[in-house]
Amino acid sequence: MSGRYTVSREDWSLHRKGEIDRQRHREKVKEAIKKNLADIVSEESIILSDGKKVIKVPIRSLDEFHFRFNHNKQQHGGQGDGESKVGDVLGSDSKKKAGKGPGQGQGAGEEPGVDYYEAEITIDELAEMIFEDLGLPNLKQKKKPELASESVEFRDVRKVGIQSNIDRKRTIFQALKRRAIEEGKQGLGKITREDLRFKTWEQVYKYESSAVVLAMMDTSGSMGPWEKYIARSFFFWMVRFLRTKYQNVKIVFLSHHVTAKETSEEEFFTKGASGGTRCSSVYELALKVIEERFNPEDYNIYGFHFSDGDNLSSDNEKCVRLVKDLLKVCNLIGYGEIEGPYYYSSTLKSAFKKIEEQNFTTVSIRDKSGVFPALKSFFNPDPLKTATGR
Repeated sequence: MSGRYTVSREDWSLHRKGEIDRQRHREKVKEAIKKNLADIVSEESIILSDGKKVIKVPIRSLDEFHFRFNHNKQQHGGQGDGESKVGDVLGSDSKKKAGKGPGQGQGAGEEPGVDYYEAEITIDELAEMIFEDLGLPNLKQKKKPELASESVEFRDVRKVGIQSNIDRKRTIFQALKRRAIEEGKQGLGKITREDLRFKTWEQVYKYESSAVVLAMMDTSGSMGPWEKYIARSFFFWMVRFLRTKYQNVKIVFLSHHVTAKETSEEEFFTKGASGGTRCSSVYELALKVIEERFNPEDYNIYGFHFSDGDNLSSDNEKCVRLVKDLLKVCNLIGYGEIEGPYYYSSTLKSAFKKIEEQNFTTVSIRDKSGVFPALKSFFNPDPLKTATGR
């Protein structure tokens, strides 16, 4: 007995629907993280992660996909005015008066708080987003080309690869081309495995001149826990950036109050101090370290100093003079001033307004979201093309 059989071609992508949805969600998470880097960079859970490879970052306005049931029996729970936009928190009444909404006002309250989604991401993936546009500024050719910078470059397109590297544009083009040849039809039909195209990337090393970075931090009594946390948040990412992108960069840790000293990395990030403030002491030590160990003819030299600006007034002119001396031997000097909650004027930053050299830049940090802009300002690969931030 003979018969006719019809062989149908299944759309294999239907079997991968769950994976496609998860991949789309992961892309949305990464997009949300990129948009909120200024808030995420100084998250305490990251700065105090203590070497953990996977961390959790809070993202407001993004939630896992799931069904939500109306347990409160509210009427018209699915209706709205259609005026919401990306970034709005859904499910809360934006017209409530201040102090009456969820998580606001005094007392225990009875309104629910604002939910946020905790996304898991590796610290390396987060670092890649943060460091995407960063680089050592004003790098110059020196006698010892020992510094290798690492970058990832697109090199080829292949028929196999991992799902996250799929090249959508070339995949669609291949599907259009195949359908035109095989079926003589225009337009996009089903995408087969043979249509898929994947980008391939390779690690590329560029050898540049040696570099040294002087990390200088005020640890005096006026630098409270919040100010020290902000400074250490900046240096946390600075150290990770330098060691991720450059193979042989040297980092020297200097801390000061009235006097300055060179410390180990662990001591720099963990130990505090007290007493008065004399910022000139750390600039004198920086000049001494450069003179004894790092010849400007052999090294690109950078110095980054963070303080609350509460310096002895009689010391300010000396600081200006010493910074000008440092600028003669350094590619860039950056000064970051952390504005505390109890004062809004500065003595040191005001004194630094007299410095007009292009390789000197200052930033002010008023809250935790200022750490990321400080990184972008100090590690701008071409600072002459943008404003210095002063």
